[in-house]
Amino acid sequence: MGSNQKYDLQERLVKFSASIILNIDGLNKSFASEHLTKQLIRSSTSSALNYGEAQAAESRKDFIHKMKICLKELRESQVNLQVLKEAELINDLDKFDEIIQECKELVAIFTTSIKTSATK
Repeated sequence: MGSNQKYDLQERLVKFSASIILNIDGLNKSFASEHLTKQLIRSSTSSALNYGEAQAAESRKDFIHKMKICLKELRESQVNLQVLKEAELINDLDKFDEIIQECKELVAIFTTSIKTSATK
C-alpha cells in the first residue's frame, strides 16, 4: 500500500466520521436514536483514530491488531446504521444511504487489507 493510498484511506475514515457527525440531526429525536447515535459517533470516530495509530504500528503484528480494531469499529457502525434504518429513525434516507454505502466499502477495504497483511 503506497503512502497516497494510506492517506486516502485515512481521509475517507475522517470524512466518514465527519459525515455522521454532520448528519446526525437527520435522525428522529427519540431515546432510541439518541442512544444509538452516541454509540455511532464513538465507533465511527474510533475507526479513524485507530487507523492513525495503525500507521505508527511497531510491528506487522501490531499493525494487523490495530487494523482489526478499526474493522471491528466499522462493523459496529455498519450494524448501528442498519438498526437506525430498520427502525425508521432516519429522516434523510438519501444522505444516510450514502453513509451506509461508504461504511460498507470501508469494511470491505479493511477486510481485504487485513487478509493481505496477514499473508505477507
